[in-house]
Amino acid sequence: MEGSEAIRPDKHEMTTVPENWKDLGPVTGMEKRGDVFICRTERGGAAALFTAPGIFRIKFFIGSEADLAQTIAIDPAYRLKTESGIQAEEKEGFLIFRSSVMEVELEKQTFMITVRDLDGSVVSRQTSISFDPRGGARAVYDMPANSHFYGLGEKSSFLDKRGERYTNWNTDVYAPHMPEIEALYQSVPFLIHRSGEKSCGLFLDNPGLTEVDMRSHGMAYTMGCSTGAYDLYFIAGPSMKDVVMRYTALTGRIQLPPKWALGYHQSRYSYMNQQEVLQLAHTFREKGIPCDVIYLDIHYMDEYRVFTFDPVRFPDPKAMMNELRELGIRIVPIVDPGVKKDPNYRVYREGVQQEHFCTKLEGDIYFGEVWPGISAFPDFTDDRTSNWWGDQHAFYTQYGIEGIWNDMNEPAVFNESKTMDLDVIHRNNGDMKTHEELHNAYGLLMSKATSEGMERHMDNRRPFVLTRAGYAGIQRYAAVWTGDNRSFWEHMALAMPMVLNMGLSGLAFSGPDIGGFAHHTSGELLVRWTQMGVFFPYCRNHSSIDTLRQEPWSFGPATEGILRDYIGLRYRWMPHLYNLFHEAASTGLPVIRPLVLEYPEDPKVTNLCDQFLLGDSVLVAPVYRPDTDHRAVYLPAGEWFDYWTGDKYEGGRHILAECPLEIMPLYIKAGAIVPEGMLMQHAEEDADETVTFQIYGAEAREGFTADYSLYEDDGVTFDYRNQVSSRLHVSLKGGDGMLHLSYEYDDRRYEANRNLLVFKLRYSGFAPQGVEGLHAVTAEQLQGGMEGWMLDEPGGELCIQVHDRPTGASWVIRTGE
Repeated sequence: MEGSEAIRPDKHEMTTVPENWKDLGPVTGMEKRGDVFICRTERGGAAALFTAPGIFRIKFFIGSEADLAQTIAIDPAYRLKTESGIQAEEKEGFLIFRSSVMEVELEKQTFMITVRDLDGSVVSRQTSISFDPRGGARAVYDMPANSHFYGLGEKSSFLDKRGERYTNWNTDVYAPHMPEIEALYQSVPFLIHRSGEKSCGLFLDNPGLTEVDMRSHGMAYTMGCSTGAYDLYFIAGPSMKDVVMRYTALTGRIQLPPKWALGYHQSRYSYMNQQEVLQLAHTFREKGIPCDVIYLDIHYMDEYRVFTFDPVRFPDPKAMMNELRELGIRIVPIVDPGVKKDPNYRVYREGVQQEHFCTKLEGDIYFGEVWPGISAFPDFTDDRTSNWWGDQHAFYTQYGIEGIWNDMNEPAVFNESKTMDLDVIHRNNGDMKTHEELHNAYGLLMSKATSEGMERHMDNRRPFVLTRAGYAGIQRYAAVWTGDNRSFWEHMALAMPMVLNMGLSGLAFSGPDIGGFAHHTSGELLVRWTQMGVFFPYCRNHSSIDTLRQEPWSFGPATEGILRDYIGLRYRWMPHLYNLFHEAASTGLPVIRPLVLEYPEDPKVTNLCDQFLLGDSVLVAPVYRPDTDHRAVYLPAGEWFDYWTGDKYEGGRHILAECPLEIMPLYIKAGAIVPEGMLMQHAEEDADETVTFQIYGAEAREGFTADYSLYEDDGVTFDYRNQVSSRLHVSLKGGDGMLHLSYEYDDRRYEANRNLLVFKLRYSGFAPQGVEGLHAVTAEQLQGGMEGWMLDEPGGELCIQVHDRPTGASWVIRTGE
């Protein structure tokens, strides 16, 4: 006997009915509410406003009311902010809005939106927007033949995204990481569109599933969402730098991290016990290889319960932490969102009793399987839960831990969908939404709770948070690494365009696992990846269980020596690196940059992504193929100095660089100043903070200038927020056959631990004759701390060493011209 189940509709072929996408219809009227313009149509409309000069927001709606609520992506300083004084007029079937930076034209009949600069040039055009019956939306934008696309956060493939299609849905992707993978751990639906000499940005602020398609529509591209609001920000240029700075003002910029977080980090899945961790730390010190951080992966926990230590593997974590701190090494433990279902486990019991876990609508707690087994997941969308979770980190800070590693926070679940059920409910501070609507924000909200909780318990010291998952704005709370890559040469190459685009998307503190996480690295691959990785913002070596070990000494003395030198180079360059982080925190410009950001008019760099710039004047050209001792390097316009040999090259051309295993091609632009510090074994080593300013391409001709502004603070506390910092300005100017060198301090409220400043001039075209006011000295006298100057004629270098005076000083360098 059969019941009705026999005629279930999914057992029979269904008639296919095409989806009926609808547009909004013509504009029927406009009203103004404060600085917001409500444009109504037959089916809904849009709320339009300028949140700041150069940023136009339009949020579309179906029905009668516009909801201007913003997501967590928007920096609190920009929440509900508007630019006043906007001119609006109705003209010949158009609504026209003018700000101080741009003009936005809305065609009333079709709702086509054209954005122009004040010169009248079109920078973006949304030709249509339509909605499907299930609540999704898709807009179509013009894509001229000379279009190039950048940004989109953590995406695979090359730098220029034209011809690609991506979805934004945070996904735990252990394998494979390949160019055709459309979604990884991070979702940043921010696109930079460059057409000719003009650039603009489009940010679709929707933490649900979104897609960007620059492949399928000929001379158009699309941006769409499957649920939630179509909330779009047009971001003006005209340069790419303008777009990046405006976008990061909107979504926030990185906090200045503690200096130790910029050091070299060592990790493995897993260092299994207390003895192994201590032995690892002592080996770094015994071998003289700088290191600031050792990570603890999931095996440090008691049966994978977060906020615990395994009592057998780690019987005395306090003693371990104390011994490590004496060595100058910090521990960063992993913390996942899954809380083990166990009534005897305090964190789980509190979460249930205080209603902190995600539930279904009917009130049942949502459970999913992760490392601890069946687990519940905190609802970070609710401030009450975020505060509770953040305060749990007092468990770690009591041991002196100042950094946390958030993983599995897409959130990852061991099921077919790899994540939470879409009908899980988030309380969202009273504005209840489903997980389908907020999925991509989960990792960001976890990192926010972690960062704020750590800060509350660290007595004015800066925390460090690392996250795998995130959404636009994650940079305000955490650094980002690119997830479970592999020890493949191809993955090393893929890391460059990925991290460069992450930098253009506000994620300035990012990097891949050096050496590759899964599979088996080799000594050669580890050398080449480390050479590249020490110039990335985030610098961590990490490997998976059951793979070859890849600590710096794992492949013998020769490999170890090369790795020691390059890791040491990162520490010697720490003053410059910290300066670039301060610039990123202040302006939003990335630490490492694609050449197209600095040389946008050079057609050869449009999609160049196997080399990059550290700041604006250091060119890094990694070797990313095995058995390679030469590679082509493109030098853009200007003169460039080989960092290793001092040889000078004219730019605007390719050169063939010799690169035996111990050399990675590295070039400095003429006119650049790069400060170098003393080699230290960790960032907080109590050592002399003498800075050597390397000045490249000094010329005595009229018009030559080289300038640098070095930012300094204690690198540890938040005192810099109260301007307890200093700026040291260095200037070198040529003219009349002489060079004028000077330095001065601006607001020196922080005093570095040093007595000397050193200036080394790489010169060409003249012979220095002396420095007025200083005596010629020997190398031994310089080594002993004496003021004076010394000439290295074969090397083309003039060294000047002086006492560091709060009042600054200046000198005239006589030349033979």
